[in-house]
Amino acid sequence: MKLLKHRTGEILPILLIILFSTSVVSAQGFLRTQGTKIINDNGEVLLRGMGLGGWLVPEGYMLGTSAFANSPTQIRNKIEALVGTENRKLFYQKYEENFVTKADIDQLKEFGFNSVRLVFHWDKLTPPDQPGVWLEPGFAQFDSVIAWCKTNGMYVILDMHCAPGAQSGEPISDSDGQARLWQDESFRIRTVEIWRKIAERYKDETTVGGYDLINEPAWDLGSTNALLRELFINITNSIREVDQNHILFIEGNWFATDFKGLTPKWDDNMVYSFHRYWAETSSSSIQYLLTLRNQEQVPLWCGESGENSNPWFTSMIRTLEVAKIGWSWWTIKKIEGAQSIWSVKKDPGFDLLLKYWSGTGSKPSVSVAMTALYNQAENLKLANCRPNLDVINSMFNQIFKPGLYPYKNHEIPGRIYAVDYDMGNQNQAYFDKDYQNTGGAGGGTWNAGWTYRNDGVDIEKCADATANTNGYDVGWTNNGEWLKYTVNVKTAGVYNLVIRHASGGSVGTISLYTGSSSLLSTKTIPNTGGWQAWKSIVFPDITLQAGSQVLKIEIPTAGYNLNYLEFQLVTPISVDDKTQPEKFKLNPAYPNPFNPSTQVSFSLPEAGQTVLTVFNMLGQPVKKLASQVFPAGNHELTFDAAGLPSGTYFIRLETNFGMKVIPVQLVK
Repeated sequence: MKLLKHRTGEILPILLIILFSTSVVSAQGFLRTQGTKIINDNGEVLLRGMGLGGWLVPEGYMLGTSAFANSPTQIRNKIEALVGTENRKLFYQKYEENFVTKADIDQLKEFGFNSVRLVFHWDKLTPPDQPGVWLEPGFAQFDSVIAWCKTNGMYVILDMHCAPGAQSGEPISDSDGQARLWQDESFRIRTVEIWRKIAERYKDETTVGGYDLINEPAWDLGSTNALLRELFINITNSIREVDQNHILFIEGNWFATDFKGLTPKWDDNMVYSFHRYWAETSSSSIQYLLTLRNQEQVPLWCGESGENSNPWFTSMIRTLEVAKIGWSWWTIKKIEGAQSIWSVKKDPGFDLLLKYWSGTGSKPSVSVAMTALYNQAENLKLANCRPNLDVINSMFNQIFKPGLYPYKNHEIPGRIYAVDYDMGNQNQAYFDKDYQNTGGAGGGTWNAGWTYRNDGVDIEKCADATANTNGYDVGWTNNGEWLKYTVNVKTAGVYNLVIRHASGGSVGTISLYTGSSSLLSTKTIPNTGGWQAWKSIVFPDITLQAGSQVLKIEIPTAGYNLNYLEFQLVTPISVDDKTQPEKFKLNPAYPNPFNPSTQVSFSLPEAGQTVLTVFNMLGQPVKKLASQVFPAGNHELTFDAAGLPSGTYFIRLETNFGMKVIPVQLVK
């Protein structure tokens, strides 16, 4: 397993889908339809995919250029005007080499994805104004992704994101405002020709899951969408002359939402693909699509969704999975993106280019500009990206086993940064007044800071002294909001609690709980003279018991920003470790991550046969720690992982009282 790291370099464990679902899919044979199902040789397949947006079709909002360049052509022209044609080509070569690699695909598989949607521009495969001429480098990029997915047992859906002439007036189709695909028949002929060539090349490739013929058409084509249906049928006929194997994914008009005129079906191996953004997530909100599926006996696929908060992700995916609809999320990487799977660090030199292009900075030399572009391309490499663990958690763990998952390993005594609250859903790991957008494009904001994490919690960059910050703080607090943190109290005792805060408003209050209801303290947070004027206040006499527990920070009265909480031990409390426990428990291992050994502790209320086994990610036992009768009480064993490779392991405790499992991360 690839190790997940923050920019601090700290290894972070995350539970994966393999723990909670027995329906992990390997690519076995062609995908095909059977009534309302998508199947392969092993049976029904539920696609869980990631869109490779931004790779072969750069978009302005992903790169930070949307103020002056949104479409792929606009972005390319800006770069070329600054550094020249040959330098532009060199940059794009490096950009595309680093954006998607085998390491990215391997990690997507580890996260739980079983497919990718390969988004492409038609001009990657054939030059403009040269029908019948093909560009092998573009096909070679397809081949690489297909080979990497084949190794991982994943499917690839090929998606024409930008069609000849543009299928809409939007930048995402690389349009200049017109949709000439519908105005000039030569562009439709070219589209058919390209798909036939793709089908000829991949007709026997089982790793290719299917062909997503045209992404998000959006043009007034009349009440019956007759021209859209005609083009789809022409593409279908051309493909079927050479390829009878692959599914054809058919998107409706108006950004894959309107399927009028696209019934009845015209092929026995087609799927209706819809996109879902900024809308309600209930099953009733997709009822018209479920009706379409049942009437036509054609499967559904949510080919794009995302760009919302983590709670929205969880709710939408759960609705889709309950309805047995596969999905592909958007998107894999963005510069300083909290909603994507990976966040790409913005290079300071690239930021200067953005300022120049937006008219707020001076023009750099070609050499300075190329250095900035190359550095930004280097930041695209997986090893240089920060995984958005909260996003991944929302898409998998919260679907199959909802609950609290530590975002970081918090130990007391020690410092806990406010932004490192537990992963989990709204009303579960945190409560925030605004936590998702269900009101349409521009209809709502769920995170005022738009950085670091993708929950309703408002996070901003922190300007506190370097020694006092991890770079971020919780801001825009509201009355009644709260956050939870799973902590490991190493020493029972009386603590001083130091709170780092800033306030430019009225006096606020803060409350500290253990669990959700046991109040430890409520204190006043004074005004500090500004929202980034940071000061520390000490709350004495906080008593904590040893062990793993959940702390809750509540904001009864808002008006301040939070940087961190630091627990400083004042007086240890002696505890009799031999006290007979009342409950059967398997405690979190410590340390975790570890190398090469970690301590595993558990509690038995009565004597009984006890088996403690370590499993790898494939569910195979790799070590037996114990198999004997233990007396009632607290027990601790050592898991020595010498000889085992780095990765995630699971320790399972089986007793008369039940079974418990914990994850551990071996890092060598």
